[in-house]
Order: sequence, then C-alpha cells, then structure tokens
Amino acid sequence: MVLKSIWLSIGFAVFLTTSLTGCASIRYYGQLISGQIGILNKREPIRQVLEQPDSPEQLKQKLKLVLEIRKFAEDKLFLPAEDQYLSFVDLKRPFAVYNVYATPEFSFSPKTWCYPIIGCAVYRGYFSKKDAFDYGAQLRKKGYDVYIGGVVAYSTLGWFDDPVLSTFINLSDIRLAALIFHELSHHLLYVRDDTTFNESFATAVERVGLRRWLLSENRPKAYDDYMKAYRRHQQFIKLVLRYRKKLELLYAKDLPVPEKRHDKAVEFDNLKADYRLLKKQWGGYSGYDGWFNRKMNNAQLLTVATYNDLVPAFLKLLNTCNGNLKVFYKKCQELSKKPKKLRRAYLDELLDHSAKPPAAKQRPAIRDATGKARAARQQDAGRFIF
Repeated sequence: MVLKSIWLSIGFAVFLTTSLTGCASIRYYGQLISGQIGILNKREPIRQVLEQPDSPEQLKQKLKLVLEIRKFAEDKLFLPAEDQYLSFVDLKRPFAVYNVYATPEFSFSPKTWCYPIIGCAVYRGYFSKKDAFDYGAQLRKKGYDVYIGGVVAYSTLGWFDDPVLSTFINLSDIRLAALIFHELSHHLLYVRDDTTFNESFATAVERVGLRRWLLSENRPKAYDDYMKAYRRHQQFIKLVLRYRKKLELLYAKDLPVPEKRHDKAVEFDNLKADYRLLKKQWGGYSGYDGWFNRKMNNAQLLTVATYNDLVPAFLKLLNTCNGNLKVFYKKCQELSKKPKKLRRAYLDELLDHSAKPPAAKQRPAIRDATGKARAARQQDAGRFIF
C-alpha cells in the first residue's frame, strides 16, 4: 500500500508541476502534494488497528462503527464506498486542512481559485495552518474580507483511497455518519467549477442518509436530537442569510466608503445581537458561539450560503423521485451534464415551488421495541452538524 501510494502521488505531482507556471503556484501545489503524500503513507488498515492489542478501546469501537456506516452507505444509500475509509491515520493535529475564503469588502462575490482536475472553487486549501494564515494576511493587505476555517475531513474525489483521520474519528456517532455520507456523495457526483451544486447535493444526501440510518438503528433519542439540531441550524441559516440580504442592499447604495464601512460594522453588530436573542430561545445552547465570537465579515457569511443554498431544491427533487435514491442520483447526474446556468435555473425553479425543509410534522416516526411511536454538525458552521 505504501509503495502504491508513493507512485500514485509522484505521478500526480508530476502532472501538477508540469502544468503550472510561476513560483507561487509551484510552492502552493508543492505543499498540497507533500501534505497529501504524508497522509497517504501513514495509513494503517483498520483491520490491522483492530487487531493491535495496544490500540485504545475507544478507537477500536469508533473504527468498528465506521465499517458499519460504510456498509450502510454502500448497501442502503448506494454510495460508492469501494476502498474509502478502510484505513486510519493519526495526524496529531486538530484539523486536516485549512480553507481560505475571500470576498471584496463590499460584495459577496467570492474570490475563486482554479485547479487542475477539479476545476474552480470558492476556497483555497492548505495543510499547514501557518501557510493558510500567511496567505490570508496577504489577501487582507489587498483589501479582501478573509475567513479561514479548519476542516476535519476532505475528499480526494476517488484519486486516492481516503483514510479515516484522527481529526474526525472522535466525533459523535451521528456526526461521524453524516460526515462519511457527505464525503462519499462527492465520490458519486462532483461537477467542475460549481461548489454550490456539489456541496448542496452532498449535504442533501448526508441529511437523507442520516435519517435513514437512524431509522434502521431504531434510535429514537438520537433522532429526536437530530431533529432538534436540524431546526436550530435552520434558524441559524435564516438569521445569517437575512443579514446577508441586508448587507447586499447596503453595498448597492451609492455611499461614501467611510459611511458604508461604518454601516457594515453596525449590521454585523446587529447580527451578533440577534444571535444572542436566538441563543436565549435555544435555552442557552452555545454551539455557535465560536462562529460568532470573532470579527465577522462577508467571507465568513459566504461559507453558510455555499453549503446550503440549493439543499431544499435537491430534497424536493428526491421527493419527486418518491424517495428512490437510485432514480434521484440518475437525475442529478443528468443535471450535472447541463451548462451551469441551466442547472441553476432548474434548481431555482424547484426552490420556487418547494416548501421549507422538512418540518417536524413531516418527519417519519420511529417505533421503539414496544411499538409505541416516538417523534422522530462546530467548527464549520456552514455544515449541518451537532
């Protein structure tokens, strides 16, 4: 496995470096290549880790759960698990990568970066925290709003067999399942130059998959927690997008820069104040404090929209398929072949005719062993996690 990963990595590295020009590009892709090689060559087969007597019992239990989640994803969600998440890597750091987002000071139009193979994206990833923050500092000097978020997991889109990382293995069972469903969805469908389409599709599959997994596990309390967190996250999204709209209207005004900058700061202060009110409604739940307790800017708000803009449209599309995931995937793959504008127009039309994301009354019931009905993710706040 080590030799195979080395030669695959070298081939990938040669492709990248021979197709790039400029010292900055070479340095950037150099850190991506070395970072990825470093992870690949630390992989240990999960079966081997489970057989080692000195492996912590908690780690063994989590890795066994990963294997169960993979099987559900493959057998019930029809996701291409293949050889993904069959190995483990201890990174000995809190995050796998750091993503840098940037927007102009008075706009939500994201700065984009284009890469070989995957196309363009609204973020730039770094394995090194220092490199990410150094690059963020360069962008700030150019006048950009910048947001840097640590990411516990990412997908290589099938180029390599992605391992289970120490950065996410200790997530709650529900968050772990959601993450695996999300990342495997990228292996099924990924469109060049359309981050919103890709992330919204994967998030929709993640949510549907998680519901079905919890139903199959007969875990009514976990499902209750899921629905509570879902509703809370929808309120968070609604709050953020409401202020994004306010800011867009502000930026469209013909005002002197100092005045516009002042009004922008006022709107962000108001956003934080409204969050504190929302937090009281949640009974003091503090899961989003880390996201709000910083100097906020456009780039930070951008991360919420990137992951959630089209999720309701994909859920509506699944409903038109009567919940049949195979039919849904086929329609999404057909849609992915259309030009970007046509894809967006089709999904926007679904949004116009769709109801809000599934409300409490629409959720399926879970029945416990006695047959009684029971009512049925924070580092990156743009994702649905809890």
